[in-house]
Amino acid sequence: MNYRDLQNLPLTGADTASLEHYTRALHQFRCYFEDPVASVDAAIAQAPGFAMAHIFKAYLHLLGTEPEAMPVARECLAAARRYAGNDRERAHIAAINALTEGRWHDAGRALEDATIENPRDILALQAGHLVDFFTGNARMLRDRIGRAMPAWDESVPGYHNVLAMHAFGLEETGDYANAERAGRRGVELEPRDGWAQHAVAHVMEMQCRTRDGIAWMRAAPDVWSKDSFFQVHLWWHLALYHLELGQIDEALELFDGPIHGALSKIILELIDASAMLWRLHLRGIDVESRWQSVAELWAPVATAANYAFNDVHAVMAFIGAGRDDLVDAVLRSQQAAMARGDDNATFTGEVGHTVTLALRAFGRGDYSQTVRRLRAVREIAHRFGGSHAQRDLIDLTLLEASIRSGEMALARALCAERSYYRPESPLTRLLQQRAQKLRVAA
Repeated sequence: MNYRDLQNLPLTGADTASLEHYTRALHQFRCYFEDPVASVDAAIAQAPGFAMAHIFKAYLHLLGTEPEAMPVARECLAAARRYAGNDRERAHIAAINALTEGRWHDAGRALEDATIENPRDILALQAGHLVDFFTGNARMLRDRIGRAMPAWDESVPGYHNVLAMHAFGLEETGDYANAERAGRRGVELEPRDGWAQHAVAHVMEMQCRTRDGIAWMRAAPDVWSKDSFFQVHLWWHLALYHLELGQIDEALELFDGPIHGALSKIILELIDASAMLWRLHLRGIDVESRWQSVAELWAPVATAANYAFNDVHAVMAFIGAGRDDLVDAVLRSQQAAMARGDDNATFTGEVGHTVTLALRAFGRGDYSQTVRRLRAVREIAHRFGGSHAQRDLIDLTLLEASIRSGEMALARALCAERSYYRPESPLTRLLQQRAQKLRVAA
């Protein structure tokens, strides 16, 4: 019997029971809830020759940038190669092979070709979308999904997630009205779609609609946070809104609770913890005791050097905790990473290493060096991944360093720039006041 998925694409090696588990895993992954790894493991246990199940499991272990997950991904790749029976499955194998070799851009291109051929391949769309995120490719975040949109409508299972992905791509390319519309519709169709909830949160962050953002996130937290492996990042977005308004106690409560209270070792969640504490640190809030636990959790992967964006956030924690030894270890591992031939060598060489050196200078009180180094990379910082909201930390650090170094003209210019794009920002007004005091004092 020939089995097909809900988008009518053929599946080699599936049977009725394994297809049920696989379908469940795909839905869990689209919504970022429950345990898709357990579901896909159940599919493989039922049908060991199920090629797409092995392919899916490989993506689950590759798209979190966890260095310890690589051996599992390689085992899945080997199994997929044994069982693949059609061109679609072989296209996925090419993408996974590229990812295991650190060739992110080649993986993105392979997945692009896969969805040009099969625009309803929801796994190829989602994996490609995440590759675009990790490589900072805003245009493809939008266009990869936009190309597939004519093949989708509300009658096709998974449409809510296609809307969610398109919403995020539209937001990252500045089309905020259409992004919000698509994201809200995704949530209407599937209230537990964490990526759709996230896309609307990004719109409100970029437009500095902080009170709207708080209302959006607090309207139904039990829905988007329940058994969600994306909830830490969504709570982080809520904390950003409170921090923008100067509501420090609310931000700290969220940090101590759902953001870091579980002391998660998951790298994507450690990134959120570091990013929140660094923002608080820039505002002069004493978070020294909180840095210690974050640094301890980063320490085992300090020298992994598999993704520069992770290195930068690990270093924030090491600086905050006073662990100069670990900062130096990251810098040494970055030197080794830049000598390799994979894409992370470029991510590190073009952006990550310079940002790491800038952060170390900030931690040492050498604010002029911080300014000099960050100015050299801020226009190309997207090349090492992340979202506009995440990379805003570079601009905030640059602005704070310019104020602390007494570079008055630059501080005022950066405040003016930020005020133009975020005219209702309380934080920007606070920074402007500090920059103006510098001018008066001079």
